[in-house]
Amino acid sequence: MNLPFYIAKRYAFSKTKTKAINTITKISSLGILVSAMALFVVLSVFSGLKTFNLAFTNDIDPDMVVEALHGKSIQINESQLKKIKQLKEFEAFSFVIEERVVFNFGEKQLVANIKGVDSLYNNVTNINKHIAYGEWILPHTNQVVLGQLIANSLSVGTYSEDKVLEVLAMKPGEGALESADDAYNKFTLYPSGIYALQHLDVDGKYIYADVHLVQDLLEWNKNEFSKIEFKLKPNISESQAKKSLESIFTKEVLIKTRAELNASLHKMLQTESLAIYMIFTLVIIVTLFSLAGALIMLILEKKEHLKTLHDIGISINDLKKIFLFQGMILSTIGSFLGIILGLLIVYIQLKFEFISISEQVPYPVEIHFENIFIVLLTIIILSFFASLLASTRISKKYLAI
Repeated sequence: MNLPFYIAKRYAFSKTKTKAINTITKISSLGILVSAMALFVVLSVFSGLKTFNLAFTNDIDPDMVVEALHGKSIQINESQLKKIKQLKEFEAFSFVIEERVVFNFGEKQLVANIKGVDSLYNNVTNINKHIAYGEWILPHTNQVVLGQLIANSLSVGTYSEDKVLEVLAMKPGEGALESADDAYNKFTLYPSGIYALQHLDVDGKYIYADVHLVQDLLEWNKNEFSKIEFKLKPNISESQAKKSLESIFTKEVLIKTRAELNASLHKMLQTESLAIYMIFTLVIIVTLFSLAGALIMLILEKKEHLKTLHDIGISINDLKKIFLFQGMILSTIGSFLGIILGLLIVYIQLKFEFISISEQVPYPVEIHFENIFIVLLTIIILSFFASLLASTRISKKYLAI
């Protein structure tokens, strides 16, 4: 057996003559345990929050989108449409028009996005599964489905006899206008349903309508759309699907994946996770000062032993390794125990849902192997430097005093 490691193990699991050193060692070990537990729980929480936040957007966002690189619209010719239908990478696709317009309901007014979709749209996304009241729109009608937040802002229900919901959009063109009414196209809408995903950014984002209605509202051509949304087949890579679309369209279009559609949300979640990780890493560094202090005090207490070991032929480097190994043993044990305790806490939350965001939504947590790896790697690396710092106190000059 490696002699420095053997001695380090004896020191780690035996009490010293000084109670203060024993107490500091216990405190540092407990601090490592608690730090490992806390870091793992926080990383598990952020993993759950990431999935929780993206779940809402995944229900309204497609797997891939083709949109105009310049301007607001793209025009699809018959040749392109035929080639799109022949693509084997996609389960479904849908033509979509999206524009920011004005909605009136009685005396209330709201600026929001109208999203014109065709009859195949529900094969691309799952928004129709979140209809809280009423039903999805019928093709070639003036029916609309509103987000719950928008419906609340306008006080719109699925049935109303005394008021009508109107949409106003600027008419394209140039030149002087004879009256204010000539500047807008105005259509009457009939709310058929209200969707709710319990997420403010989603429930307040869209009013869904038939794509032909929106084309008439904006005075667009029948082959003119804001974008085409696609649903990938299982086990099809995004890069493979992207190449197939690039072979059909010119460079005047932009092809985005789901992650690229929500780039700001992904960046925000990653930034928050990194910030919390750095804060807890700082806490771990402070905790490891007590470990370094305990090792330095132990070096002072074991000075005579170290002199004896050095006299019988053990080198200064091996003496340093004794306390380096001891620090690593204490931190590794503390890390594993902390992760086990963290796993237990996360499992209890997953099983019994003790903590909730609301009455119906438990606080999201997820167990990922990479989080265990991050916690172990973080604490072991920091502990190595803390132990190394303490072990540098041993030198020939120190033993000669």
